[in-house]
Parts: sequence; C-alpha cells; structure tokens
Amino acid sequence: MKKFLKVLLLVVVLAFLYFGFTTYPKLDLISGFSAKSVASGHFIDNRSLDLIQKTDNDINLVDLAKNSIDDSGKFALSSVYGLKERKAIYREGLGAVLINDDFDVTKPYLLPKRTKLENNLSFPYGNNEPKDTSFANVDYSKLKKAVENAFDKTGGRIKRTRAVVVLYKDHLIAEKYDTGFNKDSKILGWSMTKSITSSAFGVLAKQGKIDIYKPAPVEEWKNDERKNITLNDLLHMNSGLEWEENYSTICDATKMLFQAEDMGKVQLEKPAQFKPNTHWNYSSGTTNLLSLILRRQFKTQQEYLDFWYSAVIDKIGMNSMIVEQDMSGTFVGSSYGWATPRDWSKFGLLYLHKGNWNGEQILDESWVKYTTTPTNTSEGKYGAQFWLNAGGKFPDVPHDMFYCSGYQGQMVAIIPSLDMVIVRMGVREEEPGFDFNGFLKGIIDSVNNLK
Repeated sequence: MKKFLKVLLLVVVLAFLYFGFTTYPKLDLISGFSAKSVASGHFIDNRSLDLIQKTDNDINLVDLAKNSIDDSGKFALSSVYGLKERKAIYREGLGAVLINDDFDVTKPYLLPKRTKLENNLSFPYGNNEPKDTSFANVDYSKLKKAVENAFDKTGGRIKRTRAVVVLYKDHLIAEKYDTGFNKDSKILGWSMTKSITSSAFGVLAKQGKIDIYKPAPVEEWKNDERKNITLNDLLHMNSGLEWEENYSTICDATKMLFQAEDMGKVQLEKPAQFKPNTHWNYSSGTTNLLSLILRRQFKTQQEYLDFWYSAVIDKIGMNSMIVEQDMSGTFVGSSYGWATPRDWSKFGLLYLHKGNWNGEQILDESWVKYTTTPTNTSEGKYGAQFWLNAGGKFPDVPHDMFYCSGYQGQMVAIIPSLDMVIVRMGVREEEPGFDFNGFLKGIIDSVNNLK
C-alpha cells in the first residue's frame, strides 16, 4: 500500500509539474480569449452562452475556461480552474474590450458617428431585400449543391460553415446559413479586418493626405535603423521588424490580442531583424501599428473614430459592422471587425469594381491594383493586407482571385475575371476540415459562359 501511495504521489507531482510548465503560463491567454469571445458574441450578435461555448470556444485549451455573463452590467468573466480570471466589457457602438485591473470603467468614452445607408435600393447597393434575378447561364441546381456541400449534415462538425453568400454580376445568386444563424447575424471576420484597415489608408491616399512610399510617420523610429521603414513596407508585411504569429502557443500575436493595453505599440517597439522590403512576415502587430499610425493622422479621437465608418464602412452600407477597440482606444484593425455575411460581400464588391461603389469612386483604381500586386517576397500569395491566388494556392480557381482571409476560415473571395464575390464564414480552417479549393471550384463550375 505504501508503495502504491508513493507511486500515486509521484504521478500527482509529475502531473502538477507538467501542468505548471505547459498550461499554467497560458491561462491568462485562455481566459482572455474566452472572456472576449463571450462578451463579443453575446452582446454584438445576441448569442447564448451555451452556443458560444459549444461553437466559438470549443477550441483546445480555450474549452477549459468557465464563463459567465452579466447582462445588466454588460460584461463577461472567464477563468480556468478558478485561476487567472479575466473580464471583457461591452459598450454599445464600440463592441467588447478585454480589460485589466487598471482600466477605468467609469471613464467617459467617445462613440463613432454612424450614417445608415437609406437609398431605397435592393441589396447589395442598398439594404432592401435583393431582387429575384435569374441568369440563363447559371446552373442553379449545381450551384445549390456546391453551396450545400460547404455545410455539415445535421449533427456533423467537420466543415463547420456558418454562412455562404455568392454575388454574380452584382446580384445575389446563392445564400445559406447554418442553424442558429441568418442574414442578420454579425460574424467576426478576424483577419479580414486587415483589409478594412488597408482601405482606410487607400482613402487617405486618394485624398492626398499620405504618401505610402515615404518613411512611416513613427516618431519613435526617427533616430534608429527603423526610420527607413515605409508605410508601403508595413502594408505589405515587409517591414523587417521582429514578430512571431503562431496561435497554437504563446507568441507576440496572442500576447498582443489578450494582454496588451495598446496593441499598436507592440509591433512599434519591436527591433528590426532585416532590412525593409527583403523578408515577408505575416504580422497582426503590423496592422495594429498601421491603425495606430492612422489614429495619429487626426487631431482628435472623434475624427479618427468617425473616419473608418464615414470613409469606407458606412459609405458602402456595411451598417452592421463594428470594429472593436483596444483599451487605449485604437481600433484593433488586425482582427476585430464584425459584420453580417451580406455586408462582408459588399466590401468584396467594392474591390471587384476597382474601388467604385455604385458610381462613386471611393478608392482609386490604382489603389486596388496596388493592393492586388504581389509583395516581392511573398511568392505571389500576398498584396497589401489582402491575400492573393497569383501563386496558385487554389489550383482550380482563377489566378486573379484575391481575398480577405481570417482565422477559422473566414473568406471574402473576389474574382474579377468571373465578376464574382464569394463569402464563406465558419469555424474551421482549411483541410482536413474545409476544402476551400473544392468549395470555390464547385461554385465557379455552376456558372457557364462566364465571360
């Protein structure tokens, strides 16, 4: 018996040590992710705690968190085994923000001024229901099958698609939602938000207020080797700054999103590893630095808040969209944009038409061309905050396709040669979970004589 107890004690000690070395350092990030996810999903999209836990937070380690919601106080709490409790608060018009103990919840805050698109037009150029349009060259039975194939059968959890929207020649030709979601559901785009950030810079460039080829206006870099980094380098993820982005572990990206008060400063404070424009390195920190740089272009916080919406988002009727802030008041331009699938498709349509929205040139055509030109060190897979198929990542899809892409398989695919925008929202990445190439091919093949 004594021998058994000694062995048992040894096993317990080893298990405790294993937990201490492997999981405990992650607890702050786990509870932070969970609290933020619960607060945003519940208060922005009215999801129940049960639905969030089963479909948003059922991620390895994140599912260890215990969560609660306070509807009257508008906040969510999460902890792991009672440790590392984190809190995320919700503010109407700003979304949710993960806070620390130093955050003053009583401090007044500004809200962006929003303008709702009211032009009495049908979707996509208005918010009225889409017209019932039929194209002779569309095989609707094949299209329906291709869209349905993106979803799990009842009870399945492999593909985990939440929504699909297909626009062809400015018309909605297919739309489907998973159980619990509909056309009014707001879904987090994760890194698709990076493309929104890029568009804000595109508007400033059109207005002649910035020159992306000049050194980035970062005062903190003026006396060291980083002074030569341009906005162009940052937009292309080509700055040469140190950064690690690996969501399976503790890294720069996870610490920024779930611990930093001022997310833009995380990348700003990183040292240079390489000379600018010599090494492509995907970095959410870079996009949040761009958001901070954008903030510094305005005299007041109100002007900064309003610009994102007045310049692009509300301009094209993405009235459902909310871009959330960090604790310092900077938009989390890397990751925290919420919108309905239909509104995400409107953003794709803006780029499909080279920056023109129903007759108004919001972005210069040259900006869209710039956005979709491969970064010279990305092997044809990245432009300026957009992903590209120029290198043939999706072999059965035209190489001119470019797309917004986000964690867990969010996508707005823009295919100029086919006059098509395809949106897929879900909680599953590429194979073995979801076959994006097959999904896109199936939809494309349903439309004949495309040209």
